[in-house]
Amino acid sequence: MISVDSGIAQGEPARIWANGLRRAGFGLAAMGLAMAGQLAVVMPAHAQDTVQELRLRKVEAEVHALERQVFPGGDTKFFPQDNAAPPPAPPPVGTPATTPMTDVLTRMDAVEAQVAHLTAQYEELSNHLRLLDERLSAIAPVAPAPVAVSTPAPVAVAAPAPAPARAPAVPALSDPAKPSAQRIAAVRAVVKPVSGDPGEDDYQYGFKLWQAKLFPESEQQLKLFLGRYPRHPRVGYGRYLLGRALLDDGKPHDAAEVFLQNYDADRHGPRAADSLLYLAAAMVDLKDVNHACIALGEFADNFKPDAARRLKAPYDEIRSLVVCN
Repeated sequence: MISVDSGIAQGEPARIWANGLRRAGFGLAAMGLAMAGQLAVVMPAHAQDTVQELRLRKVEAEVHALERQVFPGGDTKFFPQDNAAPPPAPPPVGTPATTPMTDVLTRMDAVEAQVAHLTAQYEELSNHLRLLDERLSAIAPVAPAPVAVSTPAPVAVAAPAPAPARAPAVPALSDPAKPSAQRIAAVRAVVKPVSGDPGEDDYQYGFKLWQAKLFPESEQQLKLFLGRYPRHPRVGYGRYLLGRALLDDGKPHDAAEVFLQNYDADRHGPRAADSLLYLAAAMVDLKDVNHACIALGEFADNFKPDAARRLKAPYDEIRSLVVCN
């Protein structure tokens, strides 16, 4: 009895332990199933959060793109630019103000400005000379016209008239039959200078004859000087003085031709102003007021210093002889 009971008693705890193990196994299985269920629930929730995050980022990117289209160039404080360039770095200390290429371009600009200024001056001077040529061309052809007006003879007769007037003047010294003894003595009283320059001596001799009012002899001597020394520095003086001798000798037609020739030869020469002024005087003698006024206008425009000082007296005198508009 005792052994049986004790066997039973001894076998009871083992049964109880086995049942406990079965219950514990069932509980663990249930706990495993519960955890698996929770993991099954948590993992889709985590995947769902990731998808939501991606969609949210996509929406934000689309909103930023829409902002850039609606507000182009907007304030970067409120609308930041995704691709905005970084601010430029400050220049390092000691950087030169300009580069060599900048200096070269600056100098080229200065040179181009100077060339443009010189071109404008050249065009202005060319235009002025063209206008002067046109006005002088109006003076040149008038020489024969006053002779025909002042001389009642026909034009055919008036054309060769100056030739006989000039012919006696050239051989005046070579023909002893025409000049009087008194005139020969007056010519001999004028001594020809001897300076070692034959051209200068011939000019000075013609000038002294003109000073002595021996106009035909002065004409002859000055023509001789111009024919012998066409490149002498005194050529401009000689032509002007020949015109004065012809004008003083009562030959305004021939004088006008010589004055105009001298002015055209060198309009900036030492006697260009004098030639233009006395061209006006010759036109006055020829009763050609229109061209006299043209010559006076050219003189006043181009030779203002001479009109105000050196040639003021003859200019005022000639100007008083005509009425110009």
